[in-house]
Amino acid sequence: MRPNQSVFQASRVALRGMLILFQERAFRIQLLIGFLITLLGFYVEIEPWQWAIQTLSIGLVLMAEGVNTTIERFADIVEPNFDPKIGRIKDMSAGFVAIAVIISLVVATVIYVPKLGLV
Repeated sequence: MRPNQSVFQASRVALRGMLILFQERAFRIQLLIGFLITLLGFYVEIEPWQWAIQTLSIGLVLMAEGVNTTIERFADIVEPNFDPKIGRIKDMSAGFVAIAVIISLVVATVIYVPKLGLV
């Protein structure tokens, strides 16, 4: 928050940032997957603790995607031409998303394999 910025102004800035993220294809794909998994949760009637873990997992993926997008955009401003060091930074940033997705897949497996009778 800027020194003389009200909570309302800070909230508007955060909302604007979220709207910018919604314009990103990868973020929209992750959001759609989260929405579909949420529908599946209603269908198989997951438990409240499972809802909590699932919601946190979806949020983790979306936040990681947002951080990745931000780092990539910033790196493109810093160095618009190909640079192997910037490439490594972008790869590491993409790795954040991969880690979040793997964690979410483990969570989904723990929740849905028994519910769908796959064990």
